[in-house]
Amino acid sequence: MPAWHKKRRWKPILLKTAAVLFVLWLGFVGVVWWSMNQQPEKFATVMSYMPGPVVFLMAPFETMWMRARAGSLQPGDHAPDFNLATLDKTSHVALSSLSSKGPVVLVFGSYT
Repeated sequence: MPAWHKKRRWKPILLKTAAVLFVLWLGFVGVVWWSMNQQPEKFATVMSYMPGPVVFLMAPFETMWMRARAGSLQPGDHAPDFNLATLDKTSHVALSSLSSKGPVVLVFGSYT
């Protein structure tokens, strides 16, 4: 059998392998995208099963994250109501209960 004929046998195998890997990658990216659009607790659960920095290396993570979490609020829109536990976890506070008393300022960050 000529040498060029032996090389051609690998082409269909490589194409099938590439197609299977591409489908697996699409599935992986799809699961990450789906989890990014869930509640933070669900996203954290899914990400806890991801091995190390694999997600950041195999998927356009930052771009996906920015699009998934962009939201639809525009300047001047009312903030959506939410309900959060207090620091001591003995009660919950809703934004609507605070905003009825006057302006509310939310600060996200650390002061340590």
